[in-house]
Amino acid sequence: MATTSDIRKGLTIKLNDKLYRIIDFSHEKRGRGGAIVRCKLKEIPGGRVIEYTFNAGHKIDIVQLDYKPYQYLYKDDLGYHFMDMETYEEITLQEDLIDGAQFLKEGEQVNILLHDGTPLYAELPIAVVLEVVYTEPGVKGDTASGTALKPAKLETGAEIKVPLFINTGDKIKVDTRDGKYIERVKE
Repeated sequence: MATTSDIRKGLTIKLNDKLYRIIDFSHEKRGRGGAIVRCKLKEIPGGRVIEYTFNAGHKIDIVQLDYKPYQYLYKDDLGYHFMDMETYEEITLQEDLIDGAQFLKEGEQVNILLHDGTPLYAELPIAVVLEVVYTEPGVKGDTASGTALKPAKLETGAEIKVPLFINTGDKIKVDTRDGKYIERVKE
C-alpha cells in the first residue's frame, strides 16, 4: 500500500472498487488543519472525470496496468476484433472501449490497456494516415465565412472537415483524439 506522497500524474489507483487514472493533483496545506491532496481522476474504462480529496498520509491502492500491442482485424456484430501481436490470440472489444474507433482501419496497430489480463480500453496512435474517398471540389472564393473547410469522407467511413485544397484520393493525417485534419501526406 502506498500513501498520498506517492501520487503522481499518470498513476492508476483503485478507489471504491473502480479504477482511476490520476490526471492532475495538488498538495495543499491548510491554516490549522493537516495537508490535503486534491486529485482529478479519470475513470477507466468510461472516461468520466471526478475530483477527489485525500487527507495527507491516506493509504491508496496503486494498480499495475499493462499496455500490449494488438493489430486491428475487422468489425462485425460482436464488436471490434484485435489480434495479439505476440501470441496471435484474438480479443473483441465494444466501440465504447475504443477512443477514436471511427479512425480504425484494418491492419492498424493499437495499444490495449490490460488489468489482470482483462482488456480495459484500446488507444489508437495520436495521428493516423487515411485516404479521402469523397469530397466536393473546392471552389475559389468559397471562403466568405472565414473558415475554408469542407466535409470529406475517409476510407474508414468517418467524416471530418478538411481545407479546400484537399481532393478525393489524397492521403491526410488525422488527429484521433479530436478528429481534426493535421496535414496532407505526400507519397
